[in-house]
Formats: sequence, C-alpha cells, structure tokens
Amino acid sequence: MAIEIFMPALSPTMEKGTLAKWLVKEGDTISSGDVIAEIETDKATMEVESIDDGTVAKILVAEGTDDVPVGKIIAMLAEEGEDVASVEAPAAAAAPAPAPAVEAKAEQAVKPVVDAIPTPVNGQITDAQVVNPQVTDAVTGDRVKASPLARRIASQEGVDIAAVSGTGPHGRVIKRDVEAALKSGTAQAVAPATQAAQTAVAPATVGAAPTYGPHDDIPYREERLSNMRKTIAKRLTESKQHVPHFYLTIDCEMDKLMEQRKVLNAKLAETGTKLSVNDFIIRASALALKKVPAANVQFAGDKMYWYERADISVAVAIEGGLVTPVIRGADQKGLGEISADMKDLATRARDGKLMPEDYAGGTFSISNLGMYGIKEFGAVINPPQGAILAVGAGEQRPVVKDGALAVATVMSCTLSCDHRAVDGAVGAQFLAAFKGYIEDPITMLL
Repeated sequence: MAIEIFMPALSPTMEKGTLAKWLVKEGDTISSGDVIAEIETDKATMEVESIDDGTVAKILVAEGTDDVPVGKIIAMLAEEGEDVASVEAPAAAAAPAPAPAVEAKAEQAVKPVVDAIPTPVNGQITDAQVVNPQVTDAVTGDRVKASPLARRIASQEGVDIAAVSGTGPHGRVIKRDVEAALKSGTAQAVAPATQAAQTAVAPATVGAAPTYGPHDDIPYREERLSNMRKTIAKRLTESKQHVPHFYLTIDCEMDKLMEQRKVLNAKLAETGTKLSVNDFIIRASALALKKVPAANVQFAGDKMYWYERADISVAVAIEGGLVTPVIRGADQKGLGEISADMKDLATRARDGKLMPEDYAGGTFSISNLGMYGIKEFGAVINPPQGAILAVGAGEQRPVVKDGALAVATVMSCTLSCDHRAVDGAVGAQFLAAFKGYIEDPITMLL
C-alpha cells in the first residue's frame, strides 16, 4: 500500500511552510533517514528526512510552493514490490484549487475608486497622497490603470480617462497625464451618463480601507515576504493588539561592571573566552527573575504559569528578520558558560542552522540594541511570555554623587510588561534587582 508523506511541523509556531527544494525525484528509491526535501519554516530552512523505505511514486507539491499547510500530503511512496504506476494521489491532494483561476478572479474584482479625501499640501493634492494604485471602470467593468487623483481630475474636467495614455508604472494614468491631455486638447469628453455613474459611485467608496501599492514616479522593487517575516508580522501584531503593554525604565551605572569585565577577560584570555556586556545582562536578568519570581510568569487565560527556572530568550538579528534562541537555566550558569552558549546560538542562528528546540519556549526575553547606539526603546512582548527587557547603549552621562556632579557610564533599560500577568510593583521590583546586579557585578558571582 502506498505511503503518504505529509508536510511536517518543524517548529512550535509553524502552521504553513514553503517547500523550498526537492532533493529526490519521481522514480528514486529512498531509505529511512534519507534527506528528501528542504522546508522553509518561520525560523529557518531545514532538511526533512524520510521515515520510510520505498520508491518516490508521485510528488504532489512542486518545489518553491509557498504556504503549504502542515499535514498536507506532499508526496507518495510506493512500498517494495508495489507498482509505482498504480499509485494514485488521494482525491483531496489530486485536485487543489488552481492558483491562476484565483488570480484571474482577483484581476476582475472591482476595487475602491477613492481611498479617502487627502489633505491638500500648499493648496494642491499630489498623486503620492493617494495610495490606491489601481481602479476599475464602474460602467464598463473594464480595468483602467489610473491613480485615484488622476481619475478624480478626469471626472471633474469631463475627460474620458480610458482615452488618456499613461506614463506611470506599468502604463498607469497619473495626474500629469490627465493634465497633459487637457493642455493638448486631445482629451475626449465623458458621456453624461458615464460621468453621472462615476459621480454616484465615488461617495460610496470614500473612507474605504487603504489598498497598498507603489506611489507614482517613485522607483521601487517588490520583494515577497519570507515565512519568517510573515510570522514576525503576525505574532507581533497579535501581541500589540491583545497584550496590554506597560513600560518601566531604569538607569544603571556600568563603571564597576566594565572594570570587572576587563579583569575577568584578562584572566580568561588563555582560554579564548571573552565576556560581553550582554553576557552580564543575561546573567543579571536570570538572577533577578529568581529573586522576583512573580516576574517569571505567563498569562494563560484562566490561569498563570509560574516558572521556577529562568530560560532567557535573546533576540538575534539575522538576514530577513530575527530569532530568539534560548539560554536555558541561565540562573544556574556562570558567565563563561552563558558566553559560550550565546556565541554558539548566535552563530548557528545567522547560519540558519538552529533547531526547533534551540528557540522553543523561553520564560523572559532580552532585546539589546546598545551596540547600535540606541539610547532607549520599548520592545514588543514575545507571546506568551510576560515581559521583555529592552537594553540601550552605555554612555557617559552627568550624575550627582554625594551632592557633587560627576560623570558615569549609564545604560537605560526599559521593561515591557504584560499587565495581565505582571503588575507595576512587580516590574519595579524586578528592575531594582536587575540594577543591583549590574551596578555591583561581584554579587552575580556569589
């Protein structure tokens, strides 16, 4: 009996994936453990191994196909002794909805004529102020590529926009084309019935939701979103819509930390280990979570999860987005072990070699933009976690010590909290504990 191969779930958040590449073809004989395909998940591109022996009878999803749902049948294997030609695809997999037909329908759909009434600039409205890039002739149903501003001017001046030659992107009619037609006298008048119909349609579409597209006369390139970028957009939009954020900021003096780091790095020089400021921040956050366990929580509807271990997710920027590999049990690790783990995870993240277990879970997140010179910022919470710490740059600032003005290296840190799980007082207690460890780093070693 033929064996079905399904689209696997290769990460905890994966719902769909891109079948990036087939490494086998129909007729190939494969064994359990052979790599058969590359799948692009929301985190990385990963290899998929076969769990069965057999001959590839049918490939049902072509390589390069986007948004393949987890669990969809992507190929069929013939078992040993089974006739490959007799293998038939299941009915559901054999007749997918053809994409061209969908696109064709989309092309014929009537789109809004007017986005909204823009505010004039210096008494004039420009094409760039109107974002709806494509409109449809309301009377004939024929598609006319014209900007809403060009259509509005044509309607006001009684010009048949279908008779105007467009010079915008892809032949779209823009404001200057209508004005040129009026100036040259080549514009054709619109029949009264047509003009009335257009006037009747416009008020019904004022205030419609904006349609995204390129502006007139501005060079651009179009780039399809990767699965990673789609997931980032989806999860962070959900976070800001559904998680009640509040923010607490504290300043930490770093002079003692910088001195201690210099001493430790000198002692570790022979081992090749070099501690970063971020390693101290991870360690201080983990210890602060142990000291204030009410901050190491997650909201879960009718219950709360209180974690007894600090698993710190650390945001790492990679090409096309970011990932958050996890330092597990950071409260139980020394600075040297945290440093080694972080270097390994960051390297594999940038090489696209992280495994799902490397970034799954995490009880608390850190996002550090200090290396880019950012003084202060508020990070978006990474659901379902209850908080994220945004770390700014350490810089010399004037401070008052013992009633006298002095200069100190100061770092601003902002804690974003989910108010359903973390109250203001709890967030303040966490930051006070964190500040204590940063300003007196020797206590991290106790």
